[in-house]
Amino acid sequence: MEVVNALGRRKSAIARVFVSEGTGKITINKRDLAQYFPSTILQYVVKQPLNKLGVAEKYDIKVNLCGGGFTGQSQALRLAIARALVKINPDDKKALRSEGFMTRDAREVERKKPGRPKARRRFQFSKR
Repeated sequence: MEVVNALGRRKSAIARVFVSEGTGKITINKRDLAQYFPSTILQYVVKQPLNKLGVAEKYDIKVNLCGGGFTGQSQALRLAIARALVKINPDDKKALRSEGFMTRDAREVERKKPGRPKARRRFQFSKR
């Protein structure tokens, strides 16, 4: 098997993954998964598609991650891994879609408008 690449985005985070056959090592920006995401919850989020298909020990994954915060980055990475797994084996798409791993979360931060303190918040109003 050659290297399969895929892209995942969430908010302003972008994850580019390169999946090859191996022993289950995940390297993010030349650092180990546990080192990059110390939180076990975020590590779990990243591994969800692999665990769903039971192939966590089968592939080595190299990741370029940039932008966003750690939650957005972990979810972008989850999407990218799911897309790469579908490229490897299209039959897995149904299982991953039912768990919601194939859907790009389109929610973005709304821009701040002029004359307001935030995107929708208005300054305090009083008649007196």
